[in-house]
Amino acid sequence: MKLAITNGKLYTITQGVIEQGTVLCEDGKIIAVGTDVVVPADAQIIDAQGKVVTPGLIDAHSHIGLFGEPSLPATADGNEKTGPMQSGLFGIDALNPADPAFPQVLAAGVTTVYTGPGSSNIIGGTGMAIKTLGRTVDEMLIPGSEGMKMALGENPKRNYGAINKMPGTRMGNAAVLREALISAQNYLDKMARAEAEGKAKSVDRDLKMEQLAKVLRREMKARIHCHRADDIMTAIRIAEEFNLDYVLEHATEGHKIPDILAEKQVRCVVGPLDMEPAKHELWDVRLDNPAILAKAGCKVAIQMDSSSATKYLPWMAGVAMREGLGEEEALRAITINPAEILGLDDRLGSIEVGKEADLAIFDGHPLCNFTTCQQVIMGGRLVFSI
Repeated sequence: MKLAITNGKLYTITQGVIEQGTVLCEDGKIIAVGTDVVVPADAQIIDAQGKVVTPGLIDAHSHIGLFGEPSLPATADGNEKTGPMQSGLFGIDALNPADPAFPQVLAAGVTTVYTGPGSSNIIGGTGMAIKTLGRTVDEMLIPGSEGMKMALGENPKRNYGAINKMPGTRMGNAAVLREALISAQNYLDKMARAEAEGKAKSVDRDLKMEQLAKVLRREMKARIHCHRADDIMTAIRIAEEFNLDYVLEHATEGHKIPDILAEKQVRCVVGPLDMEPAKHELWDVRLDNPAILAKAGCKVAIQMDSSSATKYLPWMAGVAMREGLGEEEALRAITINPAEILGLDDRLGSIEVGKEADLAIFDGHPLCNFTTCQQVIMGGRLVFSI
């Protein structure tokens, strides 16, 4: 199947802006981009005259499909609060493709999200990147994008401290995380010895340790939830101690230590920027946090965290732009930067030949709150149109 989007203003993200451009798609891929693209006679044509075309938007931190909307005990499956170390959980087993948030998010031009367990536990389980359209999670899943949810700060300590279980303090948070990683190291050592002796099959499988072993081997990123600057530093300290490939989630007080984060080349998935001070660690939420971090040299993606609120992702990038984030960087923060953080930049995040044909068409600047997403293309197919 061939599809051509013609006459649009193309925000390619990586190759600049093309006026009156054409994007030609075939078999789910972008096969041509430019002003002199020859459109085959058998191609479906979408005339984007007077409109803006972007790659499908990406939210690199969400809980869509796991907490459910409305969030009720029957639909809230994002936090297994029966123990602080839940590395054996898989978000894929709880994701509901029929969550009513998905159509809203898709209609906003968001074609990919990273979703997974919440932050009630020190280690919450495995999350994953998915497309925002599909009948089953298997259709939506993007293999190889999995990450292990970890969390510091108030959420895990108040969840377990309230019932007199560890962790009940920030010291306890760090200790539980270290103990889990050390246990995984011991598991790896035991497996290596057994393999050397030809007795690998004699070692009992341990799902929690198997998954953490992937993190220690840097086969899976550690996605570490942290708001306060001291929690951010604890996350970095432990990640460096165990040589983890890690990403900071929220980084709410990153604006207090941007030089440190830049020096260490820390990737930050920042937001939501409009969080209210519902708990102590959110008292210093700042709308200019993405701008401060980006200007310091950090790779920044902007996130919306919850489910249907993900539809406001481009607006939030617009707020960050108003607060000092450059236009190009604001667009990158919801396209190619999250794609790079998720390890998907070879297939998503920009309008380039060879990438997947996930595209959004807007009737104005995509970061303006007056703008409406008019059409969405996924895999080279028109899947939404006003």
